Amino acid sequence: MPLPRSLLARIFLWVAALVIVTNLAWIMIFRLADAEPRARALAQFSASAINLIRVALLTADPKLRPALLQELSDREGIRLLPRDGQDQITPLPTDGFMAYLQEHVRALLGENTLLSLKVNDEPGLWISFAMIPTEPDEFWLILTLDRTERRIPWPWLGWGALAATLALVVAWLIASRISRPLRHMAAAARQVGLGNTPPPLPEEGPEELQRLASAFNRMSRDLAYHDKERAEILAGISHDLRTPLARMRLEAELSLPEGPAQEGMAADIAQMDAIIAQFLDYARGEAEERPEPCDPLAILESLVNHGAAIKRPLQLQAEALPRVPLKARAISRALGNLVDNAWKYGAPPISLVAKVNGPHLELSVLDSGTGVPASEVERLKQPFTRLETARSGATGTGLGLAIADRVARAHAGSLELGSGPGGIGLMATLRLPMTRMT
Repeated sequence: MPLPRSLLARIFLWVAALVIVTNLAWIMIFRLADAEPRARALAQFSASAINLIRVALLTADPKLRPALLQELSDREGIRLLPRDGQDQITPLPTDGFMAYLQEHVRALLGENTLLSLKVNDEPGLWISFAMIPTEPDEFWLILTLDRTERRIPWPWLGWGALAATLALVVAWLIASRISRPLRHMAAAARQVGLGNTPPPLPEEGPEELQRLASAFNRMSRDLAYHDKERAEILAGISHDLRTPLARMRLEAELSLPEGPAQEGMAADIAQMDAIIAQFLDYARGEAEERPEPCDPLAILESLVNHGAAIKRPLQLQAEALPRVPLKARAISRALGNLVDNAWKYGAPPISLVAKVNGPHLELSVLDSGTGVPASEVERLKQPFTRLETARSGATGTGLGLAIADRVARAHAGSLELGSGPGGIGLMATLRLPMTRMT
């Protein structure tokens, strides 16, 4: 049976196992320590009973002996029977309590004393003795078997159960105090992995956990500072690069006659501006935007309208969708990159497909091109990566899928690439959980 995955359950199970094994060990120790004193006490009682019976029978009036034996049987559960050489004797076990009992009885009554738990198929504790010690044994002293049984020490068991219960409760409290800050830290680390800045962790508890929380908070602050610094640098780069591009565009329009040269220069400048924008989009990340409930269909319709305006028509295949917590600008940017890739490397018609699949919202861009090999899917999600067949004459940066993949992961989702219906074209899908707000 595999161990539970959570640290809380594992620590509790180990401590609980230790408590249970320790209690079982103490029970065994109690049994071993209890056996020898009980055997000594029963042996002393048996020897005393035999000695008293001898004295009573030898000194009593023969007419009163039957009444005396009946009184012993009624009051003390002690019987006396003559021993026969034909008696079928079942010997005592040779270990544990019975071994101690036999040893102590023979030490008090003689080495030739016989003990049995059953004679002639009649159960009881049978002990042989002679009326005159110097003569051979001629009688059986018969005690009830309940004298050999251990009485259950209910008070001891009750206190032991209470102690074990308290130990398990304390073990649960200790395990939860250890695992709780680790769970909080795991959740905060997930937020950092998604590009967000989590609230500071409480620096409390044991010294080691305080140090760990302090180090994590310091790391989170440093990352937030570097992200802010990077955003400021990127804003400056964007301004510094786009200003000369705007001047180049103006100079091209003023200095070059209308025609192919001017159009080519304008296209090159527009391409450079688009490349700069894509670099900045990738470097900026999605941490600044917070998720808000929105209508995914509205995002798709805005893309369709934009496509119609730039003469790149898109087909929309979607029904009414629930409002979902999303970073709307990031989703629009990711889908826009997927649409650009479809126009660059696929073939029309290009469709936007949206549907709810279980707990996930799936937003897809489907083209009618040749698709991509399954072996290249994961590689294409890496930055600055394109198919070998797409390199010649390609004008992109290889960041479109990387940006879409990062946007999906920022929503705790994934980007999936596969063939379209009938194995035609490429279907790029943002698979996003509908219930999680990051």
